[in-house]
Amino acid sequence: MRLVSFIPTGTRIDFMRWRRIAGMASIALTVLSAALFLAVGLNYGIDFRGGILVEIRTEGPADIGALRSQLSTLDLGEVELQEFGEPTDVLIRIERQTGAEREQLKAVEVVKEALGPGVDYRRVEFVGPKVGAELIEAGITAVLLALAAMLVYIWFRFEWQFGVGAVIALAHDVILTIGIFSLLGLEFNLSTVAAVLTIAGYSINDTVVIYDRVRENLRKYKTLAIDDLLNLSVNDTLSRTILTSVTTLLALFCLFFFGGQVIKGFSFAMIWGVIVGTYSSIWVAVPLLVYMKLKRGGLIVGEVDDEGAAG
Repeated sequence: MRLVSFIPTGTRIDFMRWRRIAGMASIALTVLSAALFLAVGLNYGIDFRGGILVEIRTEGPADIGALRSQLSTLDLGEVELQEFGEPTDVLIRIERQTGAEREQLKAVEVVKEALGPGVDYRRVEFVGPKVGAELIEAGITAVLLALAAMLVYIWFRFEWQFGVGAVIALAHDVILTIGIFSLLGLEFNLSTVAAVLTIAGYSINDTVVIYDRVRENLRKYKTLAIDDLLNLSVNDTLSRTILTSVTTLLALFCLFFFGGQVIKGFSFAMIWGVIVGTYSSIWVAVPLLVYMKLKRGGLIVGEVDDEGAAG
């Protein structure tokens, strides 16, 4: 039985030929994303801005769409609904109202009047801006700790050059994700933070696969020029990289279009992250190795290449 191959065997695409253009594009996009974040900021969701949490239980399975339409006409600002545990349980998040506690209580009463009888109110909580600030700090800490842990892991798994290259590529992915959310004004909430951490895991997995082939080829080809060796390594793993990205994107596009409003931000962040993560594994993480003194057989790569050329 013949298997279908999307990437022909023996493909030799010269990725390193475009490394300078890709590098300049990545630097420009990273600077632009950072500038957008500083100038425009992020559209923080209720999780970070603070607001009202109302947990309800309906008599039968809740119609989330009908409830959302019903509450969106109350002029309370942003209102989010999601199934919470059982099909009869719904968690309602309401944007923090302008004013003190009286205004928050009034908003809860408006919601109760709109929903009418037959609804059991199991929990009503008010999330202040202080809690939102703590969540922002916790989200940033989680991302930084993840990057640091990956740096340490790859450092021990390979060499320090690989660790630095991988973390720079990951930082590139995270900053560009923040930039696209800032540019489009998409809501940034806890699910987005979860998406960013998932993107980091996906991207580092792709990078490690290519790095493992680079390390293998460093031992196998003693006199091959570094550009040719990196090209060979990327091409050797290209089929796996493309197929993994495409199959992941197929699932994410289904989530984005059919998964509902609640996970739309998460699925968009994941789609963007898979695309950017695949790009950075090939054109950020790998080209960075050219500018670092990799060792091969006890010698620095550049010295081995020079000897090979001289011989």
